[in-house]
Amino acid sequence: MTTALGALPAAQQPEWPDRSAAEQAVTELRAMPPLVFAGECDLLRERLAAVSRGEAFLLQGGDCAETFDGVSADNVRNKLKTLLQMAVVLTYAASMPVVKVARLAGQYAKPRSKSTETRDGVTLPAFRGDIVNGFEFTEASRVPDPHRMLRAYHASAATLNLTRAFVGGGFADLHQVHSWNTDFVRTSPAGQRYERLAGRIDQALRFMRAIDIDAETLRKVELYSSHEALLLEYETALTRVDSRTGSPYDVSGHFVWVGERTRQLDGAHLEFASRIRNPIGVKVGPTTSPDDLMALAEKLDPDREPGRLTFVSRMGAAKIREALPPLVQKATASGLVASWVCDPMHGNTYEAASGHKTRKFDDVMDEVRGFFEVHHGLGTHPGGLHVELTGDDVTECVGGGDPIAEDGLGSRYETVCDPRLNRTQSLELAFLVAELLEPAS
Repeated sequence: MTTALGALPAAQQPEWPDRSAAEQAVTELRAMPPLVFAGECDLLRERLAAVSRGEAFLLQGGDCAETFDGVSADNVRNKLKTLLQMAVVLTYAASMPVVKVARLAGQYAKPRSKSTETRDGVTLPAFRGDIVNGFEFTEASRVPDPHRMLRAYHASAATLNLTRAFVGGGFADLHQVHSWNTDFVRTSPAGQRYERLAGRIDQALRFMRAIDIDAETLRKVELYSSHEALLLEYETALTRVDSRTGSPYDVSGHFVWVGERTRQLDGAHLEFASRIRNPIGVKVGPTTSPDDLMALAEKLDPDREPGRLTFVSRMGAAKIREALPPLVQKATASGLVASWVCDPMHGNTYEAASGHKTRKFDDVMDEVRGFFEVHHGLGTHPGGLHVELTGDDVTECVGGGDPIAEDGLGSRYETVCDPRLNRTQSLELAFLVAELLEPAS
């Protein structure tokens, strides 16, 4: 597969200064055990098929860019906690299963709009994620180092081990997760608006206890990993042929997606994605035409397999109501079976006066509303959310019910790439989306 891909143009790839070191790293990766298993990918494809039929909702969230330093029990736990809290609210409101997919254990590579970065007259290679080079603005740190691919593998393995330990150890128990939401509603200025919905969820849980719903059932949760399939040497090195079926799977994560900067029809990224059996996502922005969309579908899902393909729209609040309908209409008219998911983050980024990249919570929520309006107007299913978030109390996006002002962004601005919703903003987003999901809305 690598040889065939090598003949195609591949955007956003690093230029390793030592090719022999890169080849050595790739050789070591090929010998590593899988991070996930093909059967798990197949199960996720079944779950996403339900999303495409309007029988489930996808919640996908996590860091914009993971860091090696961020692999700790506290960081992983806080992200999982926030994602699970959001999922409980959405499950109750939608009255359908919520498929939980985390942006973790692999989100170490980042595309960049420019190959270099200049500060105070000094120009260095752009930071492309911990899997490629360092964030520190020094010449030594910014040199692409292929051995970082091995560090990314081990960091991903450690993150998955922590995730499985938390999920399997009762951390995801439904009663406990709801108690966290109850605390949020009681103590947060943003949460007080949602007391009614939280009370109804509490009543439902009391009912389940009263009729003796199996406690073990309430402790179980399926959680899948995902990342952008950007660094092709890493992804191809972790592609394995499944012994059951003889088909190739990218065992670096359950779900991988191709971004807007790398989805060229004649490029190596789409070619790679077309050959693996994982469920696949592809980002579509405001410049995507209906013909572009169908060409992507033909490349990635020629057999029209339910659960195989997810379109992640990232239009921007000002454009979604105009740009999304022609795409959904074309897909519907052609009989295409795909899930539609809203990324309300990437189309709403701007630079504050302080120089920080940020997003307005109101813009994020407006894009989500527009996404729902479009699908409701066309009689199609708004299939889910794809959100950059953290479980920490960072100050990276402005606004929200417990508002962050632009002049406060520097207080805890910790992202190494794009701004994330903090815990309070993430939970507020979940409660607001719950209002859109409720049948009476």
